[in-house]
Amino acid sequence: MNDRTALVTGANKGIGFHIARLLAERGFRVHVGSRSAERGERAVAGIGGDARLLELDVTDPHSVERAAASVDRLDVLVNNAGVQPVTGPPTATGTEDLRRTYEANVFGVLAVTNAFLPALRRGAHPRVVNVSSGTASLTWSTHPNPQFAHGSPRSAAYRSSKAALNALTVFYAQELAEDGIKVNALAPGRRATDLIPGAAADGGDPAEAAEAAVRLALLPDDGPTGGFFSFDGTLVPW
Repeated sequence: MNDRTALVTGANKGIGFHIARLLAERGFRVHVGSRSAERGERAVAGIGGDARLLELDVTDPHSVERAAASVDRLDVLVNNAGVQPVTGPPTATGTEDLRRTYEANVFGVLAVTNAFLPALRRGAHPRVVNVSSGTASLTWSTHPNPQFAHGSPRSAAYRSSKAALNALTVFYAQELAEDGIKVNALAPGRRATDLIPGAAADGGDPAEAAEAAVRLALLPDDGPTGGFFSFDGTLVPW
């Protein structure tokens, strides 16, 4: 009997929806994290299996606290929820734009991970997957790379927030290693979602990125931790 449990934040659409669907197909009880109950219920119906709505706004401490109190044990946490409210370079980015971006992409991940840590510690083989971005790689931002044009200062708020998320990934992996909790980051590639303007028309299949997230969620006990992986399984330079 498979009694494993997962939480995917921002699972009512895009990559998160497909991560939740794939985990449900593998027999997980999947908590579908969604700010909107209506959108979350529609996602649950589309995911099927043992999927259930978990109303969760990662930017609201009270919402995070309530959600964590309702989950006793967790084997997989996928921090997928994220925003990109602005796409300009740093000179065209206001401090409030930066705060809004970091609130979801960095502070929200910290709040959710810490709140659900007791449940993860009760899991058999706990795994945390942070959905990052290849655009967060400072090496790729300054050198030719396989995923995007380097040398552009655009999307400064989003990209720097994901770089901060990468740092948190390393620190969590170091701190939680003795607990057997593996923490890794994923660069999903440009996907057909509404996160990036224009990507819904020319981005890749979100399900491909979701498969990569699930691979990290199902790592064996001798698998890596504190890594930054591309959707194709290769390491991404920090």
